[in-house]
Amino acid sequence: MRTVSIFKNGNNRAIRLPRDLDFEGVSELEIVREGNCIILRPVRPSWSSFAMMGRADPEFMAERGDVVSDKGRSEQ
Repeated sequence: MRTVSIFKNGNNRAIRLPRDLDFEGVSELEIVREGNCIILRPVRPSWSSFAMMGRADPEFMAERGDVVSDKGRSEQ
């Protein structure tokens, strides 16, 4: 376990994450308090954000082959 200092940043309190604990490629973190613990985790898209995405191109699945083959199946 490591310790880090808490410092004042304007009206907030802040910590610096050591480089080896960095979240690579992440620009936002979700912060949650559970009892005495504060948990940081990358923000993940929610199902509600799915509705805000653009529609797929009509040709999106035009050239897709069969996913499941009938080879080896028996007729019953």
